[in-house]
Amino acid sequence: MTELTICILTLNSRDFLRECLNSIREYPPKGRYEILVADNGSKDGTPAMLQEEFPEVKVILNEKNLGFTKPSNQMLQLAKGEFLLLLNPDTQLTEDCFNPQLDFLKAHPDVGVSIPKVLNADGSFQKQSRRGEATPMEVIGYFFRLGKLFPKSKTLNGYLLSWLPENEIAEVKAVSGSCMFIRRQAWEDIGDFDEQFFAYQEDSDYCKRAREKGWKVMYVPISQITHYGGEGGSKAQPINSIVQWHLSYYRYYRKHFAKDHFFLFNWIYYLLMFAKLALSLLRNLFR
Repeated sequence: MTELTICILTLNSRDFLRECLNSIREYPPKGRYEILVADNGSKDGTPAMLQEEFPEVKVILNEKNLGFTKPSNQMLQLAKGEFLLLLNPDTQLTEDCFNPQLDFLKAHPDVGVSIPKVLNADGSFQKQSRRGEATPMEVIGYFFRLGKLFPKSKTLNGYLLSWLPENEIAEVKAVSGSCMFIRRQAWEDIGDFDEQFFAYQEDSDYCKRAREKGWKVMYVPISQITHYGGEGGSKAQPINSIVQWHLSYYRYYRKHFAKDHFFLFNWIYYLLMFAKLALSLLRNLFR
């Protein structure tokens, strides 16, 4: 049986994807594995590169940008692995990352979703890779950097879990989809990613649904991977990415929290989110 299915979604990330796939060849899983790549209509020669340099990779060719969730579901539905891995194309292995994670999952059958330690290109810890539940106050603290004003507040700093040691295994509320391991049994229990999330926050939503089904979500820094971040689709379409990023928080709140708050609180929260979107668009305009 296939032990691991690696699922990579790409959009105009040919060079990063090449490096990612070469790093998997250098540090492969011990067991049988397969690689699926869903291409969202790349115009940079990605399909040809895959055919010429990585013929073993199974490729799904989408005619246009379908976002993150729909192509991810395409790959998950084709996957044969006992464990599933969502991996960004702008990630790179610099050590044996996969095998320690798989060993951990095998030893902890109650863990449905996990992530290794994720590093930025400069070697620093990527704080967004393990997160809180994205409650309203956590998001407000994150959006407006209030955690820096109130460093002892676990509520305002709860989204990035800033008090949690980066080298400590911990149960968390959510992990990033940049390198997300999912147990097949958990996926069969939880279901597909919610396609109302075009991109962003689909990982928080998935982890919340996993926890509601009784699965643990774990941060497991016993191995690490580098994630360059912001390459490909988000870099090529910055305005669309900014809008989709903010919309995803709106959708997440509407789905999970709006019903628990009064009408007035909801609209104040929406206005704050709109203000953050406007500020982000202005910053992009004058960069």
